[in-house]
Amino acid sequence: MPTHVRIRPFNTKDTYPEQNLDNDLCQAVVANGVVYLRGQVGQDVDTRESVGIGDVEVQAEKAMANIAMLLEEAGSSVADIVKVVVYLVDPRYRETVYRVMGRWLQGVYPVSTGLVVSALARPEWLVEIDATAVISTSSAAVNSGAVSERRSNEEGTIQ
Repeated sequence: MPTHVRIRPFNTKDTYPEQNLDNDLCQAVVANGVVYLRGQVGQDVDTRESVGIGDVEVQAEKAMANIAMLLEEAGSSVADIVKVVVYLVDPRYRETVYRVMGRWLQGVYPVSTGLVVSALARPEWLVEIDATAVISTSSAAVNSGAVSERRSNEEGTIQ
């Protein structure tokens, strides 16, 4: 029996064809009741298309929507987020991004770390949000059927 489940695995050579990379990663890992998410940006997870180019608010909204979707796929929810880490390429984006996050995280009270970095993986990305959540009893009951339907093999991978 696997000790963890990988959700939406991918290879960086497909995600970043313009870069010389070949890494096997995934969007989320569930281990011992904890959901670890890959940092989310203004990108459609399914098509890999960037959204909101030049608009940090649109990018933050898409990142949070991706987080909500991935947590649901993992059997958790935004209400179960325990930690967020925010990466900004410009400190002037802080208020806008935190207002977007605040709408999504109203009443959740996660711990939070904010960093200003010189760049993200693609030049058009202005913000990246990394989240960690738990799988609560209420989330597990609601989402357990959806997660089990997407299991693709015994190694614990969900597509």
